[in-house]
This record gives sequence, C-alpha cells and structure tokens, in this order.
Amino acid sequence: MMASCCDFRDAAARQFTAGKAAKELQAYRNGRLGPTTRLIRDGVVASELNQGSLLDIGGGIGALTFELLGCGMTKAVVADASAAYVAAAREEASRRGQTASTTVIHGDLLDVGERLPAADLVTLDRVVCCFPGYEPMLDEATRHAVRGLAVSYPLDRWFVRAGMWVENARRAHKSGFRTFVHPPALIRVAIERAGFRLSWRRTTVMWAVDVFQRTA
Repeated sequence: MMASCCDFRDAAARQFTAGKAAKELQAYRNGRLGPTTRLIRDGVVASELNQGSLLDIGGGIGALTFELLGCGMTKAVVADASAAYVAAAREEASRRGQTASTTVIHGDLLDVGERLPAADLVTLDRVVCCFPGYEPMLDEATRHAVRGLAVSYPLDRWFVRAGMWVENARRAHKSGFRTFVHPPALIRVAIERAGFRLSWRRTTVMWAVDVFQRTA
C-alpha cells in the first residue's frame, strides 16, 4: 500500500532534521560532494544539458542546484519535502548571492507538482528510492522536463537490498522513513515511455546515475 502524502511528509520531517541539514551544508561548504551528486553534475555537462532552467526535485540543501548553476544553468527551482532542508537551501542561496536565480519550494513532488514550472532540465538525486511507487513520481518529473532528465537510484543488488532493510529497520521506531529498491529496467522504461532516450550512464557499487534527453 502506498503511503499517503501526509505520511510521507511527516516521516521526511522526522528523518531529515535541522541537525542533519546543518551537517550536510557544512560538509558541502568544506568541498565534500556526494558521489551521485557529482556524477549527475558531470553527466549533465557531458550531455550538454547545462544551459537554461533547472528543476531539482528533492534537492535537499541545494548542492546539486548550486553545482549546476556554477556549470552554466541560469535559474533553478529546488523542491524538497523537509522544511529543515528547505531552510538550509535558502540560507546557502543567500550566502552565495544567488537568491535571484534560485527559488526554493517546500513540498514533495506529488503534492506541489502543479505549482512547479517546467524546466529545461529536471533532476532527481537519490529521490526515486524514497517513494514506494516510482511511476507517479517519474510521470510527474518527465512532464516537467523540456530537454532532459537526470536521475540516481540504488542498484538492485542483494547487498544493497540488505543494507536498505537494515536502515529501514533502524529508522522504524524513530522517523518511520523508508527507502526502496526499484527495478532499474522498469525505471528506464517509464522514462523512455515519456519520450526520452538514455544519453549517459555511470554506476557505483550501490548507485546508478542516468541522464536522459528528450527525443525530437
């Protein structure tokens, strides 16, 4: 059964706290960038999608947004379900003098999708795994993507599933937040069905990073 939007928002608020946001923001300011974030940035540049507008879904503290603004994107919208991470992203945008080019919106995609603008590029960095049902989210994301879409998600490997099971069990009585491993082939089918083709792909031990371009 799919969790309701309210269930997801409440669990996200308990999981992605102000303390975690502050640690991630400080790490980013110290030059540390997560591997999937770095790969999405590099894949977007390699695919020549680093121009125009960006919609960063589940953008957290905004690290990917700020990286892509530094690589040529001209304006960005960051949407995140955690109020603490939204506050951190706004703080960093202000510190960088990028409030004019960066809009930060509180809410998850399925709840605020109608309010979000279309963008040349839509990114979902480690977001697909946060939802029990990936298809409605990908349908909404591809609907907003004018030229390209970049996504990272966990690989369907036994040790990834085992690790995720342990993490979900650990969080069960604290935040109630859960993550999921979805079949990579079906993720690709859902995106290609919306009119995209895979243009760039890299993997780590645990993650896949795909960049898609809209077909003519």
